[in-house]
Amino acid sequence: MLRFAFAFTALFIAFADVRVEARDVFFGPATVVDGDTIVVEGEKLRLSGIDAPELDQTCFDASGTAFACGKVARDGLQRMIEGQSVRCVSEGRDRYGRFLARCSLGELDLQAWMVREGLAVSFVRYSNVYDADEAHARAAGAGLWAGRFVMPWDWRRRS
Repeated sequence: MLRFAFAFTALFIAFADVRVEARDVFFGPATVVDGDTIVVEGEKLRLSGIDAPELDQTCFDASGTAFACGKVARDGLQRMIEGQSVRCVSEGRDRYGRFLARCSLGELDLQAWMVREGLAVSFVRYSNVYDADEAHARAAGAGLWAGRFVMPWDWRRRS
């Protein structure tokens, strides 16, 4: 009887873990909050490994003209995913309770795309996954790298 109880408990725990893991995958249409946050299936997801300018952050283009780079990042992400379903896999939660997730649009890694387009930077404090994409954007003078900007984490600290 004890052997049966142990086997039943182990089986229950295994099924419980599967259910928890399944909740860590989100699929469907996304609403863009800003350049590194989306909502899928009613859950706010922070795109892991990248940091995009804040919505009210100002940057400067190659000619020195100020522009709302946070809104440009948000709008770029919105245009990319508009009307399509995204798939996001959770990597845990951040200190605000949001899911940290790697998200894709078909085979396209959304974070890599944001960084390569110069709409976001590699969030080196937490990850180096997108460092090569950032180096590519920097060398090409893409997006933020065409002018001057303050790293989003420094801008938040100053503001």
